[in-house]
Formats: sequence, structure tokens, C-alpha cells
Amino acid sequence: MKPTLQFKLSQHLTLTPQLQQSIRLLQLSTVELNQEIERIVQENPLLELDDSMGSDATEYRPTPLDSLAELHAPDLLEASGDTSAEMPAVESDSGPKNSFADEADWFSDDGTFRNTRDEDDERDFPQQAAEPPNLREHLNLQLSLSQIGERDKRIVGLLIDSLNDDGYLAQDLEELVSLLPPELEIDIDALHIALEYLQHLDPPGVGARNLRECLIMQLHALPEDTPFRDRALLLVDRHLDSLASRDFCAIKKLLHCDDECLRSVQHLITHLNPRPGTAFSSTVARYIIPDVIVTKINDTWVASLNPEAMPRLKINRLYADILKRSHDDSARRLASQLHEAKWLIKNVQQRFGTILKVSSAVVDRQRQFFEHGAVAMRPLVLREIAEALELHESTISRVTTQKFMRTPRGIFELKYFFGSHVATDTGGACSATAIRALIKQMINAENAKKPLSDSQISEILGQQGIVVARRTVAKYRESIQIPPVNLRKSF
Repeated sequence: MKPTLQFKLSQHLTLTPQLQQSIRLLQLSTVELNQEIERIVQENPLLELDDSMGSDATEYRPTPLDSLAELHAPDLLEASGDTSAEMPAVESDSGPKNSFADEADWFSDDGTFRNTRDEDDERDFPQQAAEPPNLREHLNLQLSLSQIGERDKRIVGLLIDSLNDDGYLAQDLEELVSLLPPELEIDIDALHIALEYLQHLDPPGVGARNLRECLIMQLHALPEDTPFRDRALLLVDRHLDSLASRDFCAIKKLLHCDDECLRSVQHLITHLNPRPGTAFSSTVARYIIPDVIVTKINDTWVASLNPEAMPRLKINRLYADILKRSHDDSARRLASQLHEAKWLIKNVQQRFGTILKVSSAVVDRQRQFFEHGAVAMRPLVLREIAEALELHESTISRVTTQKFMRTPRGIFELKYFFGSHVATDTGGACSATAIRALIKQMINAENAKKPLSDSQISEILGQQGIVVARRTVAKYRESIQIPPVNLRKSF
């Protein structure tokens, strides 16, 4: 077949770099957004990040949003009406000389962005608390003060290095011996002696090889006149599985005791530390900066943006002034970077504007939750919010992922307010979140001696008009981390 040339007219959608940046910024969390902005600021000299409020929580005042198209591509075409008007074109060769007629809004000190850094702030150095010793340092300090020989100290130190974060020696001693070089001349007996010395160090229970040994070591560390200590040792040594399954009738027969004695023995055991090494673990607290704050104003629930979650961006005045005075080819790159800086500021503003619109729509539909709690949560899906705001569901999904809302009832991810529904006898629908809250209320109010089974909970919900199967109750109960009926039983 002879090759030929043909002309074909067609329409297709192209995502511009600015639109791709808008979509990417929208789906980022607050922490990821700050990291992305810091990276862009380092690459673009025309952009500055005013961190006078601190590096962890920066702030800016968003100006009224421009009439930009929505973040989803089909919404973009509907808003613009013409694909050629999607985004402003980059300045041409003569662009820099004509692009500064309305630049005052971008770097005005008394306008949208402001700099409140005090000159004395750099001289204020915060005091940092000393970091507490970890488990290894705590044990090695005790080992250095002991009177044993240097060779024995090295063997004990070897075992200390083999402990996990909970303070357990998970590795078998025989396996550890096989891994040691033969020239060290360390046999299994030397490891047993070193382990016995390690298990006498503080905290009690460190160096145990299983939970049973850990609890026994802690019970032995108690004074001999501790009430019910001997019965607790017998129960942990021989019948720990029965205690875990809460088979109290069998335990009373094995220990030959009454309810009061068993209650005291159980109290003594449950107040031991099953993970003695966690007290020395340095866990880093993760703080959540909410994107939206919900308050009640004149009997109306109102959503507003959290200033501490918004980065404070501005155009670098020095480079902008240089660009104003320069019209040669060397200014083209700066002009392009100025264009990118403007679009980043607009996209950040649009991101928070979209979050606010979605949050306001959620608050308007979940007013009963803010008044009465989770039991009043109504069913809500992404499509309902998308249709109300004339956005695409993918846009709503990006907005509600890893975005948090601070309310008088706590901090919740926006996804929390969306969920499936269960039909009721009256033909209505009940939110799955509300059902989980009802299950939690019933279990908190149950008789500890006769806890409610999943079937009984299903029957109670059915009496209230909510048809839920037993397996569904079990799934909801596990999702809120409530143990089954046999593990909730007390005496």
C-alpha cells in the first residue's frame, strides 16, 4: 500500500504543566505540601517562603481566589469555554518589558503577603531538653559499675546488643553460639551465666525470652511478703493460657481460691509490664496540623481555614526589580521563573480554597454530628459533594485524603465523614459510622460478667430498626478494636 498524507480534525484534552501542578498540590498532605514548597523555593530564586512563624507551621493570608478553572480536566473545559484560554502563555521575547503593569499585588508589603520577622528573633535560641538514655545505654551503665570480670562484661554486652526494643532476647542462645567466631572460646554455659546476670539488671524482666519468663522475673523481683505473690507465680507459670482466655472457673479450681482472691491475683498480674524495654524507647510524637477549623457561631457551624497550615509565599522583590530593568535575552529565564512563581502562589491559594469549599459542604450536611456526636452521623458519599459543588469525584477524593478538620469533638480526617449506609425498617438509611458508635455505646454499658455477643448486639440493633447481620457487627466491632465477648468477660 502506497503511503499517503491525510489531514484529520479532532479534539483532545491536554493537561498543562500548571494544571498538573494544581492536581499534585491538591492531593498532598500539609507536611508533604510544605516539603514540596521548600523544594521549589530552593530551585526558584523569584520565590520566597516567609518562615517568620517557624519552619513547622508557616502562614500566609490568602487573597480572594481568581476565577481559575477547577482542578479536574473536564471541569477545566467547562469553566474556560475555550481550550486556548486554559493558562496564560509564557512571555515572549519581548514579554518581560510588558508584564509588570500589575505586579504590585505579588510583593507588596502592605498587601496580600507580609513579613513580620523581628531582627532580634535570630538571637533567641530555644533550650533543648537532654535526650534520655535508651535501653542499651541504661544496661551498659549498670554493667560498667558491676564487679564482674572484663570477659564476662563483654559477653553480657553481646547479649545486650541482641535485645529487641521490648527488652526480650528473641534469638536462641544455641543459635547465637553458632554465630560467634571460634577464637572467642564462648560456649553455651558462658552465655547462660551472662544471661542470668543480665536478667538481674534493671528494669525487671529485661532479657526474658518469652512473656511467661518476663512476668515470672517481675514477680520474683517483688518483696516476698507481697500479697498473692505465690498464687500469681503459680498462675503465670502453669496456667497463663487459661488467664489469657479468661477461663475464670477453671482458674479458681486450679488455684483453690474464691472470686476475691482471683480478682487480687489478676490485678497483681495485669499491673506487671509485659514489655519492659518500651520505657526506654525514644518515640517521636507526630503532630497533626488541621487544615480546617470548625466553630459554632450564632448557632451555626462554620468551617474556616487554619492559618498555621498555610505557607506564606511571596515574590522576591530584589530579583523582580532586576527583571523590570532588564530587557535582554538573559532575563528570559528569570521571566519564566517569575511566571512559575506566580502560578505556584495561585495554585496554593486554589488548593486551600477548594479544601474550604468541600469542608463547608461537609459541615453543612453533618450538622447533627457536631451537635450530638458520631451516633448522629448521616450517610454521605463523594458523589453527593461533587454534584453540589459541580466538581469531579476524583477532586473530592483528593481533597478529603490526608486533610484534617479540627472540631470541638476532636480532630478527624475529612474521609471520616464519608461512609457506607445500612438500610432501616422505615426505608431510610443509617451511616456505618453511627452504627459503630452505637455498638461502642452498648459494649461500654454492658455487664462485665455477662458481655453482649455479636448476635445479641445484632438483635438490639434490629429492635431499633437497623438491620445488621452478626458478621457485619463483628466487622464493625473489630474496626473499632473491641475484643470479642470471651475476652471482655470479667467476674
